Amino acid sequence: MTITINGKKTVLPENEGRTIHSLLEELDVSQRLYVTVELNGEIQERDAFETTPVAPGDAVEFLHFMGGGC
Repeated sequence: MTITINGKKTVLPENEGRTIHSLLEELDVSQRLYVTVELNGEIQERDAFETTPVAPGDAVEFLHFMGGGC
């Protein structure tokens, strides 16, 4: 299965049951509680991560917001 993750084509093992939640775990994304996920150009609700499927050809962006500055 090929998807685009943060602008980079990525080949993953086939998994018909892959969801945003399982993808975050599979890729060992750090600080999962604080990451926002965009799927095919649309921001996804955190409470839907476990049920939102990720399919071949999808584009996924992991957005990490940081505070700070002066």
